[in-house]
Amino acid sequence: MHRALALVAAVLLAGCSQQPKYVRPALPTAPVYAADAWPDSAGPRAAEVAWRSFFEDPRLQALIAGALQNNRDLRVAVLRIDEARGQYRIQRAGRLPTVDAVAGASRSRSEGFDGNGAITASRFDVGASVASFELDFWGRVRSLTESARANYLSTVYGQRAFQIGLVADVAEAYLTERELDARIGIAERTVESRRRALKIGRMRFDAGVTSALDYRQIETLLTQAQSESASLQLQRAEIRNLLVFLVGGSLPEALPAARPLGLQGLVENISPGLPSELLTNRPDILEAEERLRAANADVGAARAAFFPQISLTGALGLASTALGGLFGGDALTWSFGGNAALPVFDGGRTRGNLDVAVARRGVATADYERVIQNAFREVSDRLDGRRWLAERLAAQQREVSAQRERAELAALRYSNGVANFLEVLDAERELFGAEQQVLLTRREQLTNTVELYVALGGGLESGQSTTGARAGE
Repeated sequence: MHRALALVAAVLLAGCSQQPKYVRPALPTAPVYAADAWPDSAGPRAAEVAWRSFFEDPRLQALIAGALQNNRDLRVAVLRIDEARGQYRIQRAGRLPTVDAVAGASRSRSEGFDGNGAITASRFDVGASVASFELDFWGRVRSLTESARANYLSTVYGQRAFQIGLVADVAEAYLTERELDARIGIAERTVESRRRALKIGRMRFDAGVTSALDYRQIETLLTQAQSESASLQLQRAEIRNLLVFLVGGSLPEALPAARPLGLQGLVENISPGLPSELLTNRPDILEAEERLRAANADVGAARAAFFPQISLTGALGLASTALGGLFGGDALTWSFGGNAALPVFDGGRTRGNLDVAVARRGVATADYERVIQNAFREVSDRLDGRRWLAERLAAQQREVSAQRERAELAALRYSNGVANFLEVLDAERELFGAEQQVLLTRREQLTNTVELYVALGGGLESGQSTTGARAGE
């Protein structure tokens, strides 16, 4: 009989829930990426590639590992998870009665009513009590519990989104450092070459072979290269300071040797898949969806507030006027009761709470759709970049070859007296700029690869799934 009553009560309670059924909004983007962005490659999905497999440079791996261990912002994100988990446990406890063990002893003295003098009495009691337990007929407590759980999961996904972003930030800063190192190398070699040219030009000027204008033009080339070298040195110092900040402390001295920019070995054939896969691969989308689930549950709690709130109280124990008789046959005491509270007039507070909950659910829905649209845009941008940066790099490499031949021909023509030094000046300056642009574009290409990997949901440890939080709770 007890089991049957419990089953009927469970069915009744489930049927009375005021929480609206959660329905995931329709995908607010096209079902496929732009056809001209890049053909779907046969490479792996981003979520299947751990960051240690994606980045082959051992120095970069060490920097990322240090950042994941020491970055202060990541520590805050992890502590937020602990906080939200505690709030969820607190709220979940409301679905069960709180039973307190109580024990007490008292002694009192009072005047007798029949004129027989004072009466002194003792009382001893022990037992268990339930102060107040809400019967969740309308699903208010259940909705609040679901809201707390969704908020907890949103912090889990938020931490994972921050972790992925941190991996990308460290990688992009490191790639920029490698680019600047290569550009500084070119600038320093150019400075040395132009110093030698200036020395030769001085000798030719002193011998009356060349004019003062030619000599000053050589000097201008040198100062331009020196200025560019100093500017690149400043940028590299700032990038190293950024790496120190991201890693969360000074960089270890025993780091592995750095690989050149052209030997990073990134997994560049990541397959984009379909936009619908972003819903389960990107933790920021999952975070936004959990916030939407929480807002939907809050609507259920606000609806349930219009119905009576029914609570039970009870106590069971032993009581006696003598400590020795506390566990006797006549010492049993018990009491139980219940009350119901129905809002009759509250100045519109209950209706206002429902309006707020509905509005917040609308905001959460719009935010969820915005996050999806932003993710779609990021992936599309990175796919476009994968195509056009490759074409730009190939064109710039051809330009460097042409500029190098031009500079050699200009120097030959000048040495034979066929051309003035202005032609050499222009050729040298444009060759230097073209070489710098090739390195800049190659770094942008690698950065675009990292950003595509992150935009598709990659960047977690091996075996760490973005959807594991909900499945594991």
